[in-house]
Amino acid sequence: VSTQSTGALKGLKVIEMAGLAPSPFAGMLLADCGAEVIRIDQLKPILSTNVLARGKKSISVNLKKPGGVEIVKKLVHDADILLEPFRPGVMEKLGLGPDVLLKENKKLIYARLSGYGQNGAMSQAAGHDINYVAMTGVLSKLGRVNDAPFPPVNLLADFAGGSILCVMGILMALHSRTSSGEGQGVDAALTDGAAYASSFLFSSLNQIPMMWPGQRGCNLLDSGCPYYNTYRTKDGRYMAVGALEPQFYVALLQGLELEKAELPHQMELPKWGEIARAFKDQFATKTQ
Repeated sequence: VSTQSTGALKGLKVIEMAGLAPSPFAGMLLADCGAEVIRIDQLKPILSTNVLARGKKSISVNLKKPGGVEIVKKLVHDADILLEPFRPGVMEKLGLGPDVLLKENKKLIYARLSGYGQNGAMSQAAGHDINYVAMTGVLSKLGRVNDAPFPPVNLLADFAGGSILCVMGILMALHSRTSSGEGQGVDAALTDGAAYASSFLFSSLNQIPMMWPGQRGCNLLDSGCPYYNTYRTKDGRYMAVGALEPQFYVALLQGLELEKAELPHQMELPKWGEIARAFKDQFATKTQ
């Protein structure tokens, strides 16, 4: 796929070490904004690296050979950004750590994506999105009442907390470079990023208690509220309902052919279950 010819990041060169989920999405974000992104692939990758490859060039390199390492060094020599997704210490063992590459290219932004960051007791621990989200405490807030916590696919830690915040760090480093003339490292830890992306959740627990009156699955935005939920329709499909504001709630009742006077008040939390049953019954009589 050819690189983008326009965009705010046109003229920037990015070297992306091939990886899974967070790093390729970060590279694709940069490519979508106009940067030239060159992905360094393994000779025989276990999994496809083309899922998030839009706008990128690629080259397969044997990093176990000195010649392969030299190829990467040459590519990075005039690059603006390096993206790497490996466990802390892997790039150093290859001879491609920041101490080496930043000496050869002082303007380089060396961005690293890992589960727990480059330092600390957990830095070498393996994990996936579900583990990182669990470590933050966010997973305990996701799921329906009386059910086990439910993982948000791999969107929260890998992409929101990982890719997007990593790119934000890269952009800040580029801005800093305009005045300092020097590059720097960006340490993007998926666990820290997931916690940061969930700031509203934890802040609102105390500051907006009406949003979180009960246990998981009993609150305004976590499937506890009957007018912020999903319902199965007659044809086996589902409808998403988000009618928090009074005027939208009234419109919802009209669409479902329900009388407001025959239902508990919208904000009568102890009777949300009664409202939910009425909605469920009505949706079951209609196709999507």
